[in-house]
Amino acid sequence: MSKGTRHSVKLEQLADDLRLTVVYVPEDYTARLIYNPALNRPGMQLTGFFSRFDNTRLQVMGVVEVMYLKDLPGAERRKCFAELFKRSIPGLVICNGMEVYPECLETAEQYSVPLFRTDRDTSQFSAEIIYRLNDYLAPTITRHGVLVQCYGEGVLLLGESSVGKSETAIELVKRGHMLVADDAVEIKRVSDTRLIGAAPELIKHYIELRGIGIIDVMRLYGMGAVSDSSQIDLVIHLEHWQEEYQYDRLGADTDYTELLGVCVPLQTVPVAPGRNLAVIVEVAAMNNKQTRMGFNAAKTLVENLSAQ
Repeated sequence: MSKGTRHSVKLEQLADDLRLTVVYVPEDYTARLIYNPALNRPGMQLTGFFSRFDNTRLQVMGVVEVMYLKDLPGAERRKCFAELFKRSIPGLVICNGMEVYPECLETAEQYSVPLFRTDRDTSQFSAEIIYRLNDYLAPTITRHGVLVQCYGEGVLLLGESSVGKSETAIELVKRGHMLVADDAVEIKRVSDTRLIGAAPELIKHYIELRGIGIIDVMRLYGMGAVSDSSQIDLVIHLEHWQEEYQYDRLGADTDYTELLGVCVPLQTVPVAPGRNLAVIVEVAAMNNKQTRMGFNAAKTLVENLSAQ
């Protein structure tokens, strides 16, 4: 199983993306990284319970935690924050525009813990930051291939060099579909069943056509001809036609390939002179969507023949 690489994200970038108000950051703030996509609301920790506490998680406090601390004497509040901050947490965000207690700021500075505020509701903020962290830190691999979006289906074209992947993609663009990535496809597993593909930033919207060179698809065909990312719903492996190989002519059974532990429908398409690969990819994309909706033309035909 290919697990890919788990990334990190700069705390500074995350704070900027979420428009957090900076209360305090240490000198090495720009170098701080987050590796864990999970959050923690330190309610139990404020009472002194640290069993199985994960200090790699970003800490988020809402109304409940802040109001609990309000009734404590200042010295006790300082002790609560010190016990939390001395465990080298990546940072603390206080939601709902709640007050930042002086003891909180003092101990944050003492233990060099980044401190932020936001006016957003705790639940809404938590949902947004978890979504972003899962995207930033998702296991990722890079595959040599082409990713296109065809009738709403993300189709990953694989195959050896010169088999016709880029030529097929540009023909699909001419037919009204969208290019996502050419040559290198960065694939992220954003959930147990969902893969998202995109192009590396440096080559986004570019495509290489042998004999022509590099072209900018967005400038040549317009904004509607490209997409920054797409879910991967189908993998099509293009290979040169082999006369001795018996290709599947019925398609009653679905083959799968595994990417980052996610099984994706796989179809092998032989390439030969006279075959219109763009049309074949269009049909494959529509057929895959139809199969996912519960209709399999090959199985229906077999059942009708059996009934006769």
